[in-house]
Amino acid sequence: MVTLEKNIKGVKSVLTSEDIIVFEFASLSGKKFASIYADGVADKQLLGELVAKPLKDVKEDDTLEDIKKRLASPEVKDGDKIADAIKEISDGNAVLFVDGEKDFFIIGLKKPPGRTVAEPPTQVAVKGPREGFTEDIKTNLGLVRKRLKSDKLQIKTLRAGKQSDTAVALIFIDGICPDGLAERVQKEIEQKSVDIVPDSSYISQFISKKPKSLFRHNGSCEKPDIFCAKISEGRVGILVDGSPIALTVPYMLIEDFQAVEDYYQVSYRSTILRILRLVSLMVGIFLPAFYVSAQLFKIQLIPYRLLLKISSSVSGLALSPSVEMFLTLFLLEVLIEASIRMPKYVGLAMSVVGALVLGDTAVQAGIISTPAIIIIAFSAISLFTTPDLVETSTTLRWLFLIIGGSLGTFGIVMFTAFLICYLVSEQSYGVPLLAPFAPIIKGDLYDSIVKSNMYALNKRPEAFKAKNKVRIKER
Repeated sequence: MVTLEKNIKGVKSVLTSEDIIVFEFASLSGKKFASIYADGVADKQLLGELVAKPLKDVKEDDTLEDIKKRLASPEVKDGDKIADAIKEISDGNAVLFVDGEKDFFIIGLKKPPGRTVAEPPTQVAVKGPREGFTEDIKTNLGLVRKRLKSDKLQIKTLRAGKQSDTAVALIFIDGICPDGLAERVQKEIEQKSVDIVPDSSYISQFISKKPKSLFRHNGSCEKPDIFCAKISEGRVGILVDGSPIALTVPYMLIEDFQAVEDYYQVSYRSTILRILRLVSLMVGIFLPAFYVSAQLFKIQLIPYRLLLKISSSVSGLALSPSVEMFLTLFLLEVLIEASIRMPKYVGLAMSVVGALVLGDTAVQAGIISTPAIIIIAFSAISLFTTPDLVETSTTLRWLFLIIGGSLGTFGIVMFTAFLICYLVSEQSYGVPLLAPFAPIIKGDLYDSIVKSNMYALNKRPEAFKAKNKVRIKER
């Protein structure tokens, strides 16, 4: 006969941490029980109400099936291996042992600490829902179920991380998602072995065919309404426990020019804003490089009157145009990084004081010219019109600045051609990264840079090869 003490000893021999609590109690007839859980993760109040309290009337001769029927918890599973018990306790559930029985019950009492549902800080919307994902995967799945009540919605739960054993959920709609896509994503995740998966950015690298690429190969969002809309187009969504950032594949580069509220306002307004974002991104990347290139190689590119103003500003500077622009850009990056890392109020004051004091002092000292500060400031502001591309576009700005200062406009044009050729050849799970422009997909152009009205979007994107292509159907 397996004693209660033997089962407890088997668990505590592996889970030796002090926060692993053993709660022993007995029924009125003397039947002994022991529940083991991780303090701070399992809900102790529910353990008392749904487990301990209902078992007070258990008799000595009651079987495990009789005991299971008395448990009031909606999540009760059978177990017979100590290894399974250890895994469930580490995951936040409670395990109930019965004296004299080898088998045990796994009680779903997981209640990890977390924040409430709120508007995400990186995807603020003037119109539309305000809810955003949290770090709890169950809460996030509930937000998805709230919006997608279809019986075709499928959720596959995986585990990633040898030490963290993090839950990862693959979400797709059966009958819309292309055959084999979810299986391909699942295979990519399961093939990777890593100690810990603290955030979805780890999974993002796992499912990317080229994790070292400057351009990402999967989409991301923090709002369940956007996430559900992407899934309904034929994508596979990925939620990671502990991360508020959801992933979607396949991915197209045009997604990053589409804002949260584009679908909640009139189409012509969305089109204007998308064009504005595209132009702003180009200005943010190319403007510093063209300014340096024009000063060093092609002074004719600058209008005559503007050239006179610039000449009066840069006269007497000790630094060359390239070094001047590099120094200004370096100061900007330092200020941005410091303002992020410092405490909130100190960081705000430091960024303002640093920009004013350093900028004004550098100009007066003849180290940096006023046009350089204006160009770098305008470039930085322009890049943040597409926040999901800031990391990539910032790196490209540095590369173009180096090439523009070394080879002039010819180098800028050649490097641009190289980038376009590279992007044309890139794919995300069979979908071209530059679709619907390369190749041209006429049906998908209605929701690209130009945003058409909802009646024109009656078909799902052809690039995703969805099984059910009809999105809006006349009744």
